[in-house]
Amino acid sequence: MTRSARLTTVELPAFRRSVVAPELPASIYPARVERLRELAAERGLDRLVLYADREHSANLAYLTGFDPRFEEAILVLGPAGRPTLLAGNECIGMARAAPLPVEAVLFQELSLPSQPRDGSRTLAEILGDAGVRPGARIGAVGWKAGPDRRWLHAPAYLVDALRRLVGDSGSVEDATGLLIDAGDGLRVTSEPAQIAAFEHAACETSNGVRNLLLGLRPGMREREAVQLLEWSGAPLSCHLMLTAGPRARHGLLSPGDRIIERRDPFTVAFGVWGALNCRAGFVVEDASELPEPIRDYVDRLVAPYFEAVSEWYGALHVGQLGGALQEIIDRRLGDPFFGIFLNPGHQLHLDEWVNSPVSPGSEIELRSGMVMQADIIPATGGPYFTTNIEDGIALADASLRATLRATYPEMWDRVERRRAFMRGVLGIDLHRDVLPLSNIPALLPPFLLRPDRVMALAG
Repeated sequence: MTRSARLTTVELPAFRRSVVAPELPASIYPARVERLRELAAERGLDRLVLYADREHSANLAYLTGFDPRFEEAILVLGPAGRPTLLAGNECIGMARAAPLPVEAVLFQELSLPSQPRDGSRTLAEILGDAGVRPGARIGAVGWKAGPDRRWLHAPAYLVDALRRLVGDSGSVEDATGLLIDAGDGLRVTSEPAQIAAFEHAACETSNGVRNLLLGLRPGMREREAVQLLEWSGAPLSCHLMLTAGPRARHGLLSPGDRIIERRDPFTVAFGVWGALNCRAGFVVEDASELPEPIRDYVDRLVAPYFEAVSEWYGALHVGQLGGALQEIIDRRLGDPFFGIFLNPGHQLHLDEWVNSPVSPGSEIELRSGMVMQADIIPATGGPYFTTNIEDGIALADASLRATLRATYPEMWDRVERRRAFMRGVLGIDLHRDVLPLSNIPALLPPFLLRPDRVMALAG
């Protein structure tokens, strides 16, 4: 029986969070490299050459524990031995201290403009010493895959050098999918320690958004409201978004000095490595403060949205097909009024969006260890603005659940309490495979000056 959504008054949950983030064991990085080597060998690749920069560092950080902060970096991975890691002037020290043992090589062309460039060998010399030779088959890893393997998301100077070195008898092809393919890429499933680290990150972002919901007041400037998030300094997975008023309709903008006014549309998104939370609504206490034509905001937009997201949550389990999740949203929110155009749900890692198994007709199976984000965004393009629940979950089969329960008991207690809240208060039934990571799990207050008035399923 389909249950309808309604507004109800709740006590906002408060879940404790450990002060210290779980550390990834050093052994995790060599293990990841060995798995990647096996995949490269299956593809017949002699070397992998991975490019990273400040905005696209997740693949490199996943493998080595090192991410370039100001510069770019290049990793060359062969079938055995230490990988070669090229870094510029300011990152070479970090590269030499990477958790993964590497041969760190200074390549100063990766440095910032006008910095010294008199102390390193040429790119061709370094790549040649790392095994990029005539006749070799090279897999180039950028940060996303193109429509075919000839598309390489890496700088022309690097691609040109690789092609010259391998010559006509060799090849250079895209291999980014080995890491981020939505079905079987290495990074779309996570180890227990990584899931625990991501849960800690989710506590920060969700607690921050909870603090903002409780503290938001008309008369604040947007930059004052941001301070309510209490960002710890953890690396951001995307730029921080918070806007009110006319600019909020663009969604992706950063906060400014505008004063937040009563009746403003408002949106916030806060993401650090491994987690993101977003909410949107109106800066009012109830529908009577909205313009008369949209006083049915809850009935017209928020309630059907919450019902759709609740069914989406209920359909999650290991082995579920991505196409089944897409069908739920198409069926419930397919009316052009809702303006859903992005994949309804995607995989989450150090970067906010790794890939998505969710698309029309997708036969990609959800796997144990996948960390995913509920990311179903209406874009009405009109006065109804939007509403939004963006929270992270992990999928875990019986074996992974047992490991997490035994190894991270405090995290497991929070997960169980979140599940109980979603089921008992919000009416959302979850499969046992689904582990909510957010401390505001599916909590949706449409009227932001009453954060205790949230959507729940009746009955």
